[in-house]
Order: sequence, then structure tokens, then C-alpha cells
Amino acid sequence: MPEPRYDLEVDVLVIGAGSGGFTAALTANDRGLRTLVVEKAPWYGGTTSLSGGGIWVPGARSQVAQGHRPDPEATFRYLKTITEGVVHDARLRAYVESAPEMLDFLDDLDPDLQFVWKSGYSDYYPHLEGGSELGSTINIPPVDLRLLGDDADLLHPPLGLTPRGMWIAPSELPHFYRLRQTWAGKRLFVKLIWRMVRARLTGERITTIGQALMARLMLAVRKRDIELWLSSPMTSLIVVDGRVDGAVVEHEGAAVRVRATGGVVIAAGGFDHNPEMRKKYQPTASAALSLGSLETTGDGITAALAVGAAIDTMDSAWWFPGVELTPGRVAFSLNERMLPSQIIVNGAGRRWINEASPYEDFGFAMIAGHEAGVTHIPSWYITDDWSWRRYVIFGHLPMPKVPFAPAPTGHAVPQRWLDGGSVVTAANLDDLAARIGVPADALKDTVDRYNRDAAAGTDTEFHRGENAYDRYYGDITLPNPSLAPLHGGPYYAFRMVLSDIGTNGGIVTDENARALRPDGSAIEGLYVTGNSASSVMGRSYAGAGSTIGPSMAFGYRAALDIATRR
Repeated sequence: MPEPRYDLEVDVLVIGAGSGGFTAALTANDRGLRTLVVEKAPWYGGTTSLSGGGIWVPGARSQVAQGHRPDPEATFRYLKTITEGVVHDARLRAYVESAPEMLDFLDDLDPDLQFVWKSGYSDYYPHLEGGSELGSTINIPPVDLRLLGDDADLLHPPLGLTPRGMWIAPSELPHFYRLRQTWAGKRLFVKLIWRMVRARLTGERITTIGQALMARLMLAVRKRDIELWLSSPMTSLIVVDGRVDGAVVEHEGAAVRVRATGGVVIAAGGFDHNPEMRKKYQPTASAALSLGSLETTGDGITAALAVGAAIDTMDSAWWFPGVELTPGRVAFSLNERMLPSQIIVNGAGRRWINEASPYEDFGFAMIAGHEAGVTHIPSWYITDDWSWRRYVIFGHLPMPKVPFAPAPTGHAVPQRWLDGGSVVTAANLDDLAARIGVPADALKDTVDRYNRDAAAGTDTEFHRGENAYDRYYGDITLPNPSLAPLHGGPYYAFRMVLSDIGTNGGIVTDENARALRPDGSAIEGLYVTGNSASSVMGRSYAGAGSTIGPSMAFGYRAALDIATRR
């Protein structure tokens, strides 16, 4: 068979310009390998740029420097427990070993890549062996986008547009959510106003969380002249003698055949917005409600399947319950589910879960309940006027009406929320039950039982508030920050749907991110990381950053493996 004709030859071809793809590219470049990154979208950043930007890395340098050194063996056992046998031990150990090594590499590589431990943001299962109440979430500091020059406008836009200067660092979020409860919250609010004024006066473009992570990675990529093609989708892989030798990439109106002598690294995201794949593998989910990047349509997974790769956990996503406040705008629910005076009920008017559960668990339980025959999609998040005037709920700030505020204010529910049908108000429980379509007797019984438990300080039904994660965004002025009775009407009910921050089932890989066939053999020259791969977290979520951490760690390992085989 004759050698295929190529238009370009590189050592490493990376498909996808998110955190995993950029980490692979920086690692390969550092090993002296010519690297090309191609990206389907007209911007870089992918779903990482829409995320909270956390990186779950037990044993990171910034952790150790503050005196917290998680035991690697305990971390392995923690992952082994939560993944329930779905993931091979070799991959789990590779992650435990390589994640801190990867962050150290990036930290040493470039001064723009700085990492900070978010102490106190608990792992999602702190009660399990190897779990930690201090947590292992690593963040990156805010950055001024002006440092990127023209490249700043090529960063994937955030999910919601906020006024210039309206930024909150990850460590400040708990204070923001306690705007009315603590002086730290009030001081932060004053800071936010000053930041907006300063931005208008100076023109600064500070950004944080996932946007900051991708901006800083881009600064490092740009300094090293790593070639990046945007608006350049990979359409197929090229196989020669059973080995992936390169790929066809649509670039500037032409089909460019790129040879990758070392290997191809697919870091193209999941199938978040592919309705056909969603219907096939996740029939209960809606692609339209996903918070993942719109360009993530499973291209990398499909291309790898076409050359013989195996897939697994395709029913899985990084599930996130949310509320579609207005058509097409989903607000994900995080702090709300940890607040004290609230419950979530299904179509039978019954609580069905610890409301503060990790969002991944919440999503799977939502699906299981729905498929068992009781409406769980939607469920209803129910709270009262006492909470509405006290807490930040779905972005509404508990303060008098402020004209031109960057978020909804005032005591009334925004009319556009009511018009969208996702928010219902009622003076009493009978009216509320009628409006949300649940049995009134069941709802009143549910509220009575919850109120008795909350008054006693213990949730006997679902144990909300019994671990550090449940309480993280709760009201620390109360004896149990995530447990207090409902105080009576008026009541507010939010229609809770199943959303996600990306799918996480995909190509089966080994400990070096090599794509595997159904028989377990490796497809030479093909590597997969991020949401294109079946996650090392299985169907679970170790802690905040369990999406980005593995994407970066296995992008790093893929590049190292390619370098050692050269």
C-alpha cells in the first residue's frame, strides 16, 4: 500500500484547544517536539473556559507548602472506592502520581502559570477513607486579559456576560454567597463595586476561574510559538499499517493532510451538543440544556471509533441540576442546594435526596428516579420568603432594588423568570402544590417532616448537613449551616431540570492515555484525554476540579509517552 500524501508533517498533532490540549502541547514542545494544535471553534478554551477553573490535584506543591500533604496511597483508595471498579488501578495510580507532577512541570515552565490551593473546599466525599475536609482543589490567580493582546478576543466567551470589573476569585465565593450574613460578605460587595469603577477608569480586563486558566495557558503557548489553528476541525484520522499516522484537518477552506510522526492527541471534548449521540447514550438528557461548549459534538470520539477504539461510560456526564430561568439560559444550582431553608421534591411531592449532594450524584439519582416511573425531571426546589430576602438564590442578590445592578435585586421575583414558567410563587402550600402539579397532602407531609427534623438539627431522612461538603456554602451563622425549617409563605418553587457541564464517557484509554481497542490492545499513535475519554473518575466526582485535573494530567502523560517513543 503506497504511503499517503501529506501536506504538513509535525511530531505531535493535538486536536482541541482546551486545558488538556494545551497541557499536552506545552509538554511536547518542552521535549523538543514540533507541535500543532487544531481547534474546531473560532476560539480557544473549550469547556474549560466555561468552568470554575478548579484542578483537583492531591499533593500539589501549593498544598504541601501550606503543610497539607495527602497520602498518595490513601488518595488511590479514595478514587478506588468512588469509581466502584469502573476504572483500572493502573489509570488511578497514574493520575495520583502524575497530577502533582504535571502541575509542578507547568509551575516551573512559565511564570504566568501559577497555582493556588483553595484550602477548605472539601472533597465531595470527605467522610470516606482518603477524602479530605481541606480538599485538593487547586486554582489559578486572576489575570488581566490585556496581557494577551489580540489573543484576548479569541478566548471562548464565558457563559454569562458581566460588567467589566465584576469578577470574583474562587476563594471569595463563600463570602459572596454570605452577602447578608457576614462582614466579609459585605466587604466583598464593596470590593466588587470598586473593581467595576477601577476597570472603567483604567481599562483593565481582569478575569478569573476557567477563563483565567485558559488565558494563562495561552500566554505560555504563545511565548513558545506553538502553532494554533482555529476554525480548523479534524474530519478523520489517517491510519497506516494499523497505526494512526495523522489526520485530515479542514483549514482555511482546504482539506489539509497532517502527518504526526509521534502521535495524535485527541482533546476535543465530549458529545455535549450532539442530539443524536445524546439520544442514543443518554435518552433522559437534553443536549439543549448542556452548559458545555456548543462546539463539543463528539467529533473526537467518532473519529476514534472509526479506527477501532473502544468506548465506555457513555451514559455518564458531569451532571449538574439547573433551572432554565429564561428560555435557553440555564442557571446551575450549587450554593442553593446547601442553603438551610429549602427542600427539593419530585412529582410525587416528596424529597428524594440529600439536596446538598455532589452534583454528579444528584444527576444520576435524578435519572434513576425518573426512569423508575416517578417524575424527577423536573423536580422542584422550594424555599420561602425568609430565605429569598436573606440568601443569594440563582444569582438574585438579597437587597433592595438597585437600578442597573449586574444581577437581579429587589424583593420581587424578576418578571422574566415568572414569564418563563420556571419559577412559581404561592401564598401557601396548597396553592404551591396546585401550581407545580404535585399532591398537596404529600407536599405538606414532606414539609412537616423536614421542619421537625430541621428544628431538631438532624435530617433523619437524608442526612443533609452531616459532612463538610454539605455545609461549605451554607449559612455559618446557624447551628447547622445547611439545615433550618421553612418559615411559611410566601413560597418560591424553581423548576429544576437535568443539565451538565459536559459528557465524560468516551474512548477507553490506558494509564498513558493511549486509545484501546475492545480487546485491550493499544492503537499505536492515538492518545485521548479530557471529555473525549472515558473518565478516570468513572461515574463519580472526587472534588471540585475532577474534570480539568484528569484532562491536564493525561494530556501531560500522553506527551511524555510520545516523547519516550521517539
